[in-house]
Amino acid sequence: MPPSGDEDRVVPPGNTQSVRAVFFDRDGVLIRTEIRDGRPYAIQKLADLAYLPGAREAVTRARELGFLTIVVTNQPDVARGLADKAEVDAMHADIIDTLGVDNVQACFEIEGPDSRRYKPRPGMLLDAAAQFGIDLQQSYLIGDRWRDIDAGHAAGCFSIFIDCGYSEELRQPPHAIVPDVLAAMDLVVAREAI
Repeated sequence: MPPSGDEDRVVPPGNTQSVRAVFFDRDGVLIRTEIRDGRPYAIQKLADLAYLPGAREAVTRARELGFLTIVVTNQPDVARGLADKAEVDAMHADIIDTLGVDNVQACFEIEGPDSRRYKPRPGMLLDAAAQFGIDLQQSYLIGDRWRDIDAGHAAGCFSIFIDCGYSEELRQPPHAIVPDVLAAMDLVVAREAI
């Protein structure tokens, strides 16, 4: 079993930072992904980029609540030679321009024992927290795979799982399960109203 990332958790107790974020996985959460044999596969070309219904509204709602909006995405196809980094960077620029997200954290490595940023490890969330002064314990992670949920748990975020019906099992239970990104934001809005 891949490491859960818990050993990398560095969230200080009693953290009083006031900056909060909604971390969005990219593929299957904000943009369409190809599904083959019940498993999602990242798109590799800017020409194939298509946004999921509700993606823009979800990001807008998060920003209206005062959250930073940050995409956290594993992109190992670059290291495997299956995707061109310039194409992936162009997709991320389009995501920033079209959806209005504040930042994209991408891991271009292949998973290995020294991979601290590759989800399920929390390195991308920890790096964003250090860069922007984010209180991870007051932040949210929205993802569609077990790797997202495990990374969110390891970082101390409230982790929301979008159930896309993939043929893979969760390793840790999410804090909530929803059908799509707008339902995830409905939950965030409801929690923030308490």
